[in-house]
Amino acid sequence: MVEQQKEKQKNLGFIILMIGVFMAALDNGIISAALTTINSSFHVSATSGSWGITLYTLGLAVTTPIVGKLADRYGRKRLYLIEIAIFTIGSLGVALSTNFTLFLAARLLQSFGGGGIFIIASSHVLSTVRKDRQGSMLGLLGGMNGIASVVGPNIGSFLMDITGTWHWLFLINVPIGVILLVSGALLLKETKEEVMSKTDYLGITLLSFFILSMMFAVNNLGTGNLLQSFLDWSVLGLLILGIIFFATLLYVEKRNEKSNVDAILPYELLRKPTYSMTLIMGLLSGTFIGAVIFIPSFVEQILGIPAAKSGYWMTPLALASGIGAGGGGYFVDKQGPVKTIVFSGMIAILGFGGLGYFADTKLLFVIFSVLAGIGFGFVLGAPLTVLTSNAAGRQKGSAIGTLSVARQIGLTISPTIYATFIQNGFGKLGALIPEKLQAHGINPNDIPAGMMEQVSGGGYADITEKINQIPVPAVRAALEEAFQQAAHAAYGPIYYFTSIMALFMIVIVISFRKKYKEDELLEARETQA
Repeated sequence: MVEQQKEKQKNLGFIILMIGVFMAALDNGIISAALTTINSSFHVSATSGSWGITLYTLGLAVTTPIVGKLADRYGRKRLYLIEIAIFTIGSLGVALSTNFTLFLAARLLQSFGGGGIFIIASSHVLSTVRKDRQGSMLGLLGGMNGIASVVGPNIGSFLMDITGTWHWLFLINVPIGVILLVSGALLLKETKEEVMSKTDYLGITLLSFFILSMMFAVNNLGTGNLLQSFLDWSVLGLLILGIIFFATLLYVEKRNEKSNVDAILPYELLRKPTYSMTLIMGLLSGTFIGAVIFIPSFVEQILGIPAAKSGYWMTPLALASGIGAGGGGYFVDKQGPVKTIVFSGMIAILGFGGLGYFADTKLLFVIFSVLAGIGFGFVLGAPLTVLTSNAAGRQKGSAIGTLSVARQIGLTISPTIYATFIQNGFGKLGALIPEKLQAHGINPNDIPAGMMEQVSGGGYADITEKINQIPVPAVRAALEEAFQQAAHAAYGPIYYFTSIMALFMIVIVISFRKKYKEDELLEARETQA
């Protein structure tokens, strides 16, 4: 009876962790649905308004590994409740902001609270749950994290439609946060690791500056000519600065090996090839999320779905990713993380590759987006976290936090690369339009200039509508063919690229499978001891 009561309490505690993870991840994307409205309410430009997203992303990236380390040191329950409290206060501050400066400050505070929630939840599972059940639970946490990121814009649009104001996107977090604080205090069990006596303040500072330098450099990348953008000092200079911070961090952490300092990123961990390779796979997995972001515009341009309904076409992939995350966790428990990554990579290659090459009908789109979602979900939660945990030993919190930062960097870089693909693809319209007109027996020089300007002016999002307004059927058919070919050239490379990243993950995990097995055996011995 007592054991049943403990198991029930543990399950309720896990539900509390999942809700917290979902709430924090949701706010990374929910704001995008209301960004234009928020900018208008504060009378700021779109460029200034984007800082509402950028600051939140930067705050998450910096906070995540630090909170993971602090949770190991001071207690995961305590840090989880502190994070929830900060996130709730930040959400209230965002909703009640009277000017844009207060809005940005509250968003930053909110990110400090959201940054550690997923990491603490993962570390809590690894320290309280039996080895044979960890994968399933980590998969569910990853599923919550991934689904929230994917459906955030849709939920934001839904709340805006119901309430008529953007404030409720953030106010809704307040009662949820209060419930999590009360229930978490009652039901969660406290866990922490034995650590050295001194906190690594210098290491924390250097790691924070390294992450900030890298993230600002990535944010400054421009679409179009990536090489030229990369060579700009606003990018290259920050990258060099980041490398200097990281080299200094390595020196400090190597020196800390001989002292009683609880290193934020232990040098022993950095020397492990399995840990480094897992971070690279984390970065590659971030490109999966980046590709998913372009699904609404993909279905608009390729399938002709109206913009108002394009977001709903994320649903098959979102549901499949949730199923995949749970299934991936179960697969990790039964077959191990290495086989899970190989299996998920193969499914992701089929899914994303099919989206890029075959998905020109609604049925094929649904089939391949479900496959992509399953592959994306499989890799999102358990396997990389378990590999990181096995390599980290007792340094789980900071190690999993750094994995999350690597994934965030991949997520931040990939949309810039994908936007370049789109720009280059639609850039072919200038050559395709005359070619298709001639194929239909029409001399391009006979087309009135005003008609061509009507099609080529403005953004790509409304070209289809402009083409439909052209009165000459043969011209309209030629332009539709040109646009469809350009759209495939724009969006196809996004999903080919994602497939290649999945293939790289398979190659990495197979190449290091023996060393990953050694980490697993060592972790099992330490757990038994």
